[in-house]
Amino acid sequence: MQPQACREQFARHLSDETALLIDLEQQLQREHEFLAANDIEGLEQASGMRQQTVARLLRLDEERRGLCRVRNLPSDAAGLGELLAWCDPAGSLAAAQALCATHAQRCREQNERNGALVTARLNRVSSMLGMMEGSNPGSTYQPRSSATRAAAYQPAGRMVSTSA
Repeated sequence: MQPQACREQFARHLSDETALLIDLEQQLQREHEFLAANDIEGLEQASGMRQQTVARLLRLDEERRGLCRVRNLPSDAAGLGELLAWCDPAGSLAAAQALCATHAQRCREQNERNGALVTARLNRVSSMLGMMEGSNPGSTYQPRSSATRAAAYQPAGRMVSTSA
């Protein structure tokens, strides 16, 4: 493969990846809205669309790694760097790479935000279940054994009542 053809293919990959990442950002935002609204049906649909987008991103990544294999380079970040140095020595793809990286970071942040919301909800449900079952040691209401109950309610003395 000639350097110019490789650069053009790499540029197409970056363009396609950036477009998919923009779609993924929007999908993750919608997913967050569905999570916040407890819209299970909407969340299921959004989740399916997100999975399709991620699958397309993975295919693009595999194609880009294929470019490395054609040049007998490792398919890691160092190999991609060597490939770019060979096919784009002028650095004409640097701006496209930076844009793609920016969108990837936004997707990561959005995904982490969604994950934090899901984790918080799961912890809340788990805590509520623990309180209902009495298995949460820090809960306010929990069953007491008769020995614990007896120690907690020991009489302070006798009560005497008089009337006149």
